[in-house]
Amino acid sequence: MTAGDLAVTLAALLCVIGFAALIVVLVRVLDTLKSLRGEVESLREETRPLLAELRDSTVEARTAMATARSDLERFDRVLGSAEAISDAVDGGSRVARTAFSAPVIKLAGLATGTSRAVRRLRGRDTGAEIVHVVTTDKRRRA
Repeated sequence: MTAGDLAVTLAALLCVIGFAALIVVLVRVLDTLKSLRGEVESLREETRPLLAELRDSTVEARTAMATARSDLERFDRVLGSAEAISDAVDGGSRVARTAFSAPVIKLAGLATGTSRAVRRLRGRDTGAEIVHVVTTDKRRRA
């Protein structure tokens, strides 16, 4: 056997060993992929009910948000009406206070003046009375 034949035989043997190792690696990768597919399928089976529940919750949340939004819009309209009524009442009370304050003050002054004049004509003096307040100092007694 010559050196060339030995080199070719050795190269062929190395190729066979390499292909065998490659086949072993590919078989292990195939087994791992089968195992991974099984795990993915079991994960899907576990998550399907969770996803369905999440979808139901999302629908309920959308319904709640729509209800809250319509309630908020209705409350906003009620609040706007209340503000308009408050402004109208405030304006009306301001007008009434302005319209009635001067005549009421004049009427009160006229009534007071008339009652004083009647008392003077009847002979009663309407001067200011002096009231003496008796105070006792509690510290002196103690």
